[in-house]
Amino acid sequence: FPGMTFAPRFSPDGQRIVMSIADQDGFASVYELDLRNRQSHRLTATQAIDTGPSYAPDGQQIVFESDRDAGQQLWVMNADGSNQRRISFGEGSYSTPVWSPRGDLIAFTKQLQGRFLIGVMRPDGSGERILTGGYHNEGPTWAPNGRVLMFFRESQGETGGPRIFTIDLTGYNERQIRTPGFASDPAWSPLIN
Repeated sequence: FPGMTFAPRFSPDGQRIVMSIADQDGFASVYELDLRNRQSHRLTATQAIDTGPSYAPDGQQIVFESDRDAGQQLWVMNADGSNQRRISFGEGSYSTPVWSPRGDLIAFTKQLQGRFLIGVMRPDGSGERILTGGYHNEGPTWAPNGRVLMFFRESQGETGGPRIFTIDLTGYNERQIRTPGFASDPAWSPLIN
């Protein structure tokens, strides 16, 4: 692809990849690549940065982040790029959206007043709930059961650095996942049969 390509995600059926491609003017659009025929097509076309796309579990919709309207916000569109609509309207900026395996929630990172928060909302933008916050929390990923999120948290100070945590949808039972060193950007695999 021409330009910088980033934030790729597979479709639920594994036949397509959705990603962002930046142009020479610094704008980024969401594209979809069909892995069967190697054909790509552009899903968004604005003078903005559209990135971080994630398919709904049925593959019919895509959530993404865009700075096209009032800063960095979450948007949902049909998988063909039609019916683009903003779903986040709270204070702060929203990023790293990821659709739950059950299709009922979208997890995100929210930056507000110098803090990074991990939260969830329904696909229509209602029911926003913040589950945890801190100096730098980012990169939520869903457990296959749709009830637990994994994310990374970076702390300050001499022992600072990124570490992986889990939290359940109640906002309780936060736990650090032990790793041999610093770790970030977790990704949970689907259930393996």
